[in-house]
Amino acid sequence: MRILVTGVGGFIGSQLARRLLAERHEVIGVDDFSAGYRHNVPAGTELIEGDLARAATIAALPRNCALILHLAGQSSGEISFDDPVADLQKNVVTTLNLIRYGVENACQRLVYASSMSVYGDVRDVPVPESSECRPLSCYGVGKLAAEGYLRVYARKLPFVALRMFNVYGPGQDMQNLRQGMVSIFLAQALESGRVHVKGSLERYRDFVYIDDVVEGWCRAALAPAAANQMLNLGTGARTTVAQLLERMRDHVPDMTWFVEGATPGDQAGIYADTAHLGNVLGLTRFTALDAGMKRFVQWAREHTAVGASHRPRGR
Repeated sequence: MRILVTGVGGFIGSQLARRLLAERHEVIGVDDFSAGYRHNVPAGTELIEGDLARAATIAALPRNCALILHLAGQSSGEISFDDPVADLQKNVVTTLNLIRYGVENACQRLVYASSMSVYGDVRDVPVPESSECRPLSCYGVGKLAAEGYLRVYARKLPFVALRMFNVYGPGQDMQNLRQGMVSIFLAQALESGRVHVKGSLERYRDFVYIDDVVEGWCRAALAPAAANQMLNLGTGARTTVAQLLERMRDHVPDMTWFVEGATPGDQAGIYADTAHLGNVLGLTRFTALDAGMKRFVQWAREHTAVGASHRPRGR
């Protein structure tokens, strides 16, 4: 199958493309490398470099892709406040352009990288897909707006919106200290041994390992029951920031942390109700946080600059 993967130079997009290539699909990858990296793009990918908010990039896309897996975009709630218009371009305009491309070229389905940020100020947890959406960041507003466009065009282009929770694991960008709670903390732990926590240690999240996320995307692309569905892509497990740091310290024993400041638009606490995900995609088993953390720390020590400076003696 010929599949278009946007954000192919990013953390999730590159690993999804690698999985699809291993399954002998033909992958056309798009990235403007404003956040992703060229070295992430797996060999065998037909690469198109460009900004999907621009008509010229859309015009360069092949006309015979069966599926659109749309992961390109700005992915930080904090950064979205720096330039809300740029965030709108990256997350809403690009999505609308791809929807129109998909309609015009009779694509079978568009799978969209939405976010838990659409829920915003959550009153009841775990949060189901039917929960009222009240986003707290420009990023969350943009993700919700993109979902609205998908609904408008759903009769002409079926979609799946995967509301991803806190994704982590090998391949995550350890240089970006404004996106990805686990990678930010781990990068600081390996670099200096001191982790700067913005906000309360009692905040809680749902941390989902990269391999489970890739599996969810692959199932969402093909499952008939997933058409025109919003799906929480999380584990259903509640983990406080304090618990996350303790799990990390199991593998980085000399790390410490301090609490100072807060992040604009941050959610106090959220984790996924995964019942609908299980019913639609059959995804019910997830990597435990301790196992995922162990793999992530090992990868970071072996493959990143910050990890190389903090390898255990004898390695």
